[in-house]
Amino acid sequence: MTGTPRQRAREQTIADITRIGREHLGRDGAAALSLRAVARDLGVVSSAVYRYVAGRDELLTLLVVECYTELGDAVDVAIASADPADHAARFRALGHAVRDWALREPAGYTLLFGSPVPGYHAPAERTTGPGTRVVVALVGIVESAHRAGRLRAATVPHTPTEPAAELHEDVVSIREQLDLTLPDEAVLRGVLVWASLFGTVGFEVFGQYGAGTFTDPHALFDHHLTVLAETLGL
Repeated sequence: MTGTPRQRAREQTIADITRIGREHLGRDGAAALSLRAVARDLGVVSSAVYRYVAGRDELLTLLVVECYTELGDAVDVAIASADPADHAARFRALGHAVRDWALREPAGYTLLFGSPVPGYHAPAERTTGPGTRVVVALVGIVESAHRAGRLRAATVPHTPTEPAAELHEDVVSIREQLDLTLPDEAVLRGVLVWASLFGTVGFEVFGQYGAGTFTDPHALFDHHLTVLAETLGL
């Protein structure tokens, strides 16, 4: 930490509040999060906590940003470890990093991608940047393959090569926001894979496959990544 002793003390207190909030998130769930309970575990009166964190929603935002940042960092490290010329390997590294983090931090994954917390609306100005790191990394892999001339046509049967005209303006907006050169169809394949990746991870985290249905979830997920990489044309 840098700054004055007072600033460092404030930063440490906020870090302690966030740490305890993370513990309560894992134990009780986001909907039951309470600053009073956090204050009790911190060993201070609740009014003291409110000097650092304005309320439950502020604590939730701190946790959302922290979890998105952890996930984004894990993905960045995984991608960096893969051969930069092997776009399929980079995508698979991204996918496994998402799954590994989600299984390690199921409460955090639930906060980010589970049911919305009643009454809470994440402030876009604080959460959009951290929250889009993974999809930006995913699209970056596809864009890199496209610019290198390594992006193939989708090998999944019955994939349309000409998307519906109604989607074109939305794709143009996405392309401009992310500085992409990908054609419409490739952008939409990326959206499908993005949704499929997190849906697949969510199914495992939330136990939607049913107990004992698949004895090797890692092998199942690896198969799904192969299909998704083919969908992207990597």
